[in-house]
Amino acid sequence: MPSVATRLLSLIMLLQSRPSWKASELADELNVSERTIHRYMVMLDEIGIPLYSERGPHGGFSLVRGYKLPPLIFGPEEATVLYMGANLVQEVWGQTYEDAVTSVTAKLDNVLPDDLRQEVARARQSLVVSGLTARDYRPWEPTIHTLRQCIGERYCVRLVYRGLGRPQVTERVVEPYALTLQWGLWYLVGFCRLREGLRTFRVDRIQQIQASRDPFTIPRDFSVREYLERTMRFTPNYHVIVHLQPDAALQARERHGHWMEMTDQEDGSTIAQFGVANLDWVTGWVLGQGAAARVQEPPELIARVREAAESALKQYAPAD
Repeated sequence: MPSVATRLLSLIMLLQSRPSWKASELADELNVSERTIHRYMVMLDEIGIPLYSERGPHGGFSLVRGYKLPPLIFGPEEATVLYMGANLVQEVWGQTYEDAVTSVTAKLDNVLPDDLRQEVARARQSLVVSGLTARDYRPWEPTIHTLRQCIGERYCVRLVYRGLGRPQVTERVVEPYALTLQWGLWYLVGFCRLREGLRTFRVDRIQQIQASRDPFTIPRDFSVREYLERTMRFTPNYHVIVHLQPDAALQARERHGHWMEMTDQEDGSTIAQFGVANLDWVTGWVLGQGAAARVQEPPELIARVREAAESALKQYAPAD
């Protein structure tokens, strides 16, 4: 729970962000009662924060014009959060925000005292986050940069796009709504004028991109988060049951135990159960286990594994 000091600081920053606030608005922002807001105002006045209040239905609270919050002082954990946040932005966005990340960290280095900077450096060495993207997106950084600019300025983009498993490409005009990082891959969410509907495009499948000066407007009731939850939700089409010998079971538990349901057997083997959208990955996974894995369900997977195994065996059949 935030302390009173933290809420007072947040209150000052809210008052500084716009000319006037009603007590009810401040209460909603800080998740406290209006009575608590009035008590906080008395406390701010007692410590010398210049406040102005006006009663009535159109009244509210505001800071005296010209007042600015003094420079912030960060603790070790707060400074570490800022540095790590900057590093995460660079990890995810790459060159797009590289200059901004360099500028932010340089400013922090310049204002932090030596002892605090050393403490933060130790934390950064021991707390490392990397590998957030499933592939190297440096070749697509110009594409991401163009998309980010057009999203911010509300201009359409012209794409040459290659769909999943399709050798041919299509040219289309897209109203770019948002960029999202899902499962380590970048996606563009936007309204496709070619298909006349909302679509999701994988950034690394964009062959060419060109910014246009054709403006667009995002519908007021559109929520990117709701759209992603509705359209990119994993839907299992097959329920897989595989019997694993002890050695294979140990590896599967270490690598996939966070999403596979594992049921240990008395002989040390394990029954693994999980859902998949298609049988492509799981066919290769079962074959990779060799004789240590035996599919029990579904029949379609049993047939695919048998067919793949027979085909592989023919490749290594001895010559006549």
